[in-house]
Amino acid sequence: MKTLKSIYLFFSLSVFVYTANAQSKANVVVNFDKNIAPMKPIWAWFGYDEPNYTYMKDGQKLLTEISKLSPVPVYVRAHNLLTSGDGTPALKWGSTNAYTEDAKGNPVYNWKIVDQIFDTYVKRGMKPLAQIGFMPEALSTKPFPYQHKWKPGARYDEILTGWAYPPKDYKKWGNLVYEWVKHSVARYGKAEVESWYWEVWNEPDGAYWKGTQAEFFKLYDYAADGLKRALPTAKIGGANVTGGGTKYLDAFIKHCLTDTNYVTGKIGSPLDAVLFHAKGSPKVVNGTVVMNVRAQLRNIDGNYKIISKYPQLKNIPVIIGESDPEGCAACGMSTNPENAYRNGTMYSSYTAASFARLYELTDKYNINLLGAVTWSFEFENQPWFAGFRDLATNGVDKPVLNVFRMFGQMKGNRVEAISNRMYNLNAILDSSIRKPQTDIGVLATKAEKTAAVMLWNYHDEDKTDSKGAVSILLNKLPVKTVTLTAYCIDTENSNSYTAWKKMGSPPNPDAKQIAALEKVGQLKMIGKPRKFDTTSGAFEMELARQGVALLKLDW
Repeated sequence: MKTLKSIYLFFSLSVFVYTANAQSKANVVVNFDKNIAPMKPIWAWFGYDEPNYTYMKDGQKLLTEISKLSPVPVYVRAHNLLTSGDGTPALKWGSTNAYTEDAKGNPVYNWKIVDQIFDTYVKRGMKPLAQIGFMPEALSTKPFPYQHKWKPGARYDEILTGWAYPPKDYKKWGNLVYEWVKHSVARYGKAEVESWYWEVWNEPDGAYWKGTQAEFFKLYDYAADGLKRALPTAKIGGANVTGGGTKYLDAFIKHCLTDTNYVTGKIGSPLDAVLFHAKGSPKVVNGTVVMNVRAQLRNIDGNYKIISKYPQLKNIPVIIGESDPEGCAACGMSTNPENAYRNGTMYSSYTAASFARLYELTDKYNINLLGAVTWSFEFENQPWFAGFRDLATNGVDKPVLNVFRMFGQMKGNRVEAISNRMYNLNAILDSSIRKPQTDIGVLATKAEKTAAVMLWNYHDEDKTDSKGAVSILLNKLPVKTVTLTAYCIDTENSNSYTAWKKMGSPPNPDAKQIAALEKVGQLKMIGKPRKFDTTSGAFEMELARQGVALLKLDW
């Protein structure tokens, strides 16, 4: 009797588990005949605080990889391009010594280091989103102290030294920009510089600007005047406010459209692009990192509302100057445990899920979004997998970089793609992705003889202990049979972090280990390309929690 009871209980549990799995299965339908909009490569924009890493060994390697994964020129934004110093990098610091003054106070321009940075980009077919900042020591109204000594764990305001203050002479500031742009045209050619974007400062509504709002507007007017004097067709914009800086952005737009220009005395200031930032806010809850994609998307939603208020700005280029899961790239997980998500697949799945919603938000507001800058690069000579917000560690690619390799294969038009397990945009804006069910979402594209389907299994809670069954119907392709190639990022695939931990987390991997890590850090193909009959039913697969997959279809 006991045995029969045990068998009955086992059978009941089996039915329950099967039913639960069946209920949680993701049913995905892709309608390739229903175009939504062009697949703009808004993801092909990157940035970082430390410009001198650009031309260092691992910096050059990573820039080469980024340039190769994108079908279009990648734009790069960096802080500290005008900061004074000898070019020695440090966390949240960089310098070029572009501007000094002689004993009589006459300007001395030195473009050697700036050229080294921009040469590295241009050589790879990349383009600067050139940040005009920060304040050279010789121009600062409060130059001392100038170079900070900030380290992770220190108070953030320790970085706020002489570079953050207004200029003592706005005319010299404007002429500095004039000379920089004139030099760039002479070095790279008019057509090349016309393809760049320029912007003034960083987050003037926050800690980075020690002047008033009016002083920032004056700073912008003089910079824009210098730029347009050197190259009237050069493109400039602002204000790269913090994620919550909607009121400041509103005031800046009004200044550019209706205020008296500080230089010309006429109404208005050049505005060729509008820029703002968007950030999430992870926390540690009961020992587990919990992300907040809602915060980042709400930042975007709020700033889109401001831009949409102005009919004069209809179709103006918009750039999200920093768009990230949180704020401090140089704060590793040892001092900020909430940043532990950065090494593994959480950063990958968050990136896929958030960019998909960014496309959706952009459609909703009919915004001409050019790019969303992922503020993530690399940090030279730091411990392996220290939990910085970076794309690679010591020259080894982290899982997140493989999401951008996936995006690089998505071309043509975005097409209709539906998943019964994908959270509604309004639900995320209301309460993020916190319900028990994960977000199994989809983004799909179609070009002339190729298509792509990106899938992710994301949840704000950083756990990777389950898998989801996914069924994908590929409808209305122009041919019956396609060559299907599958790629995956999860705990076991395209994941250098897991491989490093399996090695015993060596603090100094040897050459053989590094070669192995470099190999597993690449985007991994699952199996071999196979023929698939799209009329024979759905393509079935499993996707691990915090995993991302790409199905590439060719014919």
